[in-house]
Amino acid sequence: MALLTESKIRARARRSVGFYESADTVLGGVMKKQASVAGHDIFLSHAYDDKELVLGVALTIEDLGYSVYLDWRDDPTLDRRHVTPLTADKLRKRMKASKCIFYSTTENASESKWMPWELGFKDGHNSRAAILPISLQNVSSYSGQQYLGIYPYITQEQNATNKERLWVRRSSSCYVVFDAWLEGKDPYER
Repeated sequence: MALLTESKIRARARRSVGFYESADTVLGGVMKKQASVAGHDIFLSHAYDDKELVLGVALTIEDLGYSVYLDWRDDPTLDRRHVTPLTADKLRKRMKASKCIFYSTTENASESKWMPWELGFKDGHNSRAAILPISLQNVSSYSGQQYLGIYPYITQEQNATNKERLWVRRSSSCYVVFDAWLEGKDPYER
């Protein structure tokens, strides 16, 4: 099993950016595609300062066939500098329309005021909340810090047929494939 690494995620983001394009240009093109999507498989909770990482995470997950909601990509009119009750209402609606939430852990995540709120809301909504650790090194497990340790975590690895898949884990021996977890099955001991 393997956690997503920062270097792999950044490399995926950079592959999508042409020689003269910026991450913002690529995101603009993806926004047009995502605008017609009413619901998503994954609501990606993240620190806004991790824009390149978040682009790489979203693209990596979308490469596997899942739809990902990013607030600043899919709802560009939301103003992060002027938060209102309408902002919170829009995010609630988007979380309810998403099957699950991935809480992306990075160095900047601890500074986010919205991420804990999003995690708690989605967990209370349907208990399909998981941590998506972004590791600086190639490691295979995640223990979580403080309350994050109560949630399962996501890894990406090949299944028995060598197809890349997402897995939901409680430990190295307690896991379930992501698709089954979305349908309500919890990780189990092997």
